[in-house]
Parts: sequence; structure tokens; C-alpha cells
Amino acid sequence: MNHSDPIQNFALIPMRVVGPIKIRWQEGLSEIIKVPLATFETPLWPSVNRGAALSCLTEGIQITLISDCMTRSVLIEAPDATYAHQVTTALKGFRGEMEAVVASTSRFASLENWHVQIVGKLIYMRFAFETGDAAGHNMTTKAADNLLAWILKKYPKLRYGSISGNFCTDKKVSAVNGILGRGKYVIAELIITKQDCEKILKTSPERIVELNIKKNLMGSIISGGLRTANAHFANMLLGFYLATGQDAANIIEGSQGIVHTEMLDSDLYFSVTLPNLILGTVGNGKQHDYVQKNLDMMGCLAPNNPGINAKRLSGILGATVLCGELSLLAAQTKPGELMKSHLRLERLERA
Repeated sequence: MNHSDPIQNFALIPMRVVGPIKIRWQEGLSEIIKVPLATFETPLWPSVNRGAALSCLTEGIQITLISDCMTRSVLIEAPDATYAHQVTTALKGFRGEMEAVVASTSRFASLENWHVQIVGKLIYMRFAFETGDAAGHNMTTKAADNLLAWILKKYPKLRYGSISGNFCTDKKVSAVNGILGRGKYVIAELIITKQDCEKILKTSPERIVELNIKKNLMGSIISGGLRTANAHFANMLLGFYLATGQDAANIIEGSQGIVHTEMLDSDLYFSVTLPNLILGTVGNGKQHDYVQKNLDMMGCLAPNNPGINAKRLSGILGATVLCGELSLLAAQTKPGELMKSHLRLERLERA
């Protein structure tokens, strides 16, 4: 098939709408939102639905957007480490010129900052950009490409290494993304009364707190998990990404996140921290009718407000992850519940 031809075939993945989920935004407003999830793991829908039902009995899932940046790292070779250090130090004085280089590549790209690592005579520069409503894969690569050309012209002793030096870090597990963030850095929080916890989740706040410590935290430590402590963030991420036209490979860094729980008197505090949510509402994958319908259903196609739609979408995803994570942890506090649900929903058996 010629690459210019329209797509003739699609992989058909079952998709359902879950919720509604009650969400509280940073501005103090609350909303009830339904969410599409595309997955072959059929127990995911009722599991997220259970967490969503619980959210509607509370003041809502509080969403906080900590930061928003898409990254691309470049690799540059210097004659020696001394010269590499001199150049990277001097570049701090040219921020205005570097911002202008980025602005010339796109109406929506802007340079936020950059971080440098020098290894021997190799320079790794990790640029962070705001990219409006786009996830920003191509936008950041184009901006980094132009920045790299500008740097090499300004310092002729330097040599091109690569447009991507793996310090980004794109679609790979790394510590740097968890520390500095890549994409939208979102925290979702929920406070659940003991009564609602026992009624909807059929377990106690104390047992959820205890399991989070022993499973998510301790279990991740002994397994060698890297800046991650959660049960199944990737399940909700993949279902959401496929339903909204995202690059699904970004669940690799996206699923690096942490669950934090506490007892507040007799109530349960439950939160998920997701520092690497890479998603957008425009760009490749968003042209399909079902994607447009899903984005519109969640109120993420508002016109004339660049950047707001993607930020909103990331908050909805954070709330969805919390619902699914809370439901699964609750199930795992009780022997046999997880397997019974899978047998009933996937194998159509009576457990």
C-alpha cells in the first residue's frame, strides 16, 4: 500500500463508556464526566465503574496539574569535557535566542527549560517544551532539531551526535521522567468515608492502606521497580489512550507513578501521582470519527483556547486511573475476589 493512501483497515478493539466520574478541578468547580475505555480486558470496565460510583458519593476526585512539558534530548560531541562544560555554561546566556529559534518552528511550541548531562566529551541536552493541545512528539523533535543546528553553527568545534540521545526519555522506563516529568504531571486525590468504603468496595480503609504499603510500596522495592509503586496504572492508560487516539507506546513512561494512602481519622485518603502523561487533543490519531466523538463527550474540543483541552484531558485520565487503581486494590484485600471477577467476565464461568 502506498503511504499516501487512506487507511483501509482498522484493528477492532472493544470500547465502552464508564462512569460518570465526579471530578473537582483546581479552580474549585466540580463536574460529572463519562469516560471511554478501549480494551480487551473486560473486567476493567466494571472495575473502573466501581471507583467512579464511589467518587460520586464524595466531593469528587481533586485534580492538580503540577507541570506540563514535552521533552526531546539531543546528543552532541565536543573535543573534550572542558570544552563541553564551557559551551553548556555559556548557553545559559542565550536563552532569549534559543526561545526565538523554537518559536520559529511552530505557533504553539515554547521552550520551558533544559537540563544537561556531560559524560566524557559527550553532551546530552534535554529540552522541555510546551506544545499546546498536541502531545508534541513531532513538534518537540522539530524544535530540538533547529536548536541543535543553531548550537552547532554557533560552536563549530562541536559535532552532531543524534537528534535523540535517550535522555528524553521516550517510551522507555527511566528515573529522569519521574524526577523532571514528561508530558502532563497530574495528581488525583480522593477522600472516602469508612461507611462508603465498606458499602461500595466491600473492604475497610485500614486494609487498603495496609495493602498499598505491603504490595505497591514494598513489593515494588523488592522487584526493583523504578520510581513506581502502583498496581495497574497501565490498564487504564492503555484503554484511555486507544479510545482517544494517543500514541499507546507512551504508557511505558506513563505507567511510572505512585499510589499514596493515609488514614484521616476513620476516612481513607487515596491518591495517584502520574508525572508522565503524554497525550493531546490534536495531531496524528485525532482525525478519526470515534476519537472526535469521545473527545467531544469529555468536553475536550473547546475552540480558541490552545493548551486547555489537553490539560483537561490529562485530568480526566488521572481521575480514571484513580478509580481503577482503588477498585483493584480493594478487590485484592479479599481472597479470591480478583479471580472470581475474571472468571465471570472473561470466561463466562460461574465462580
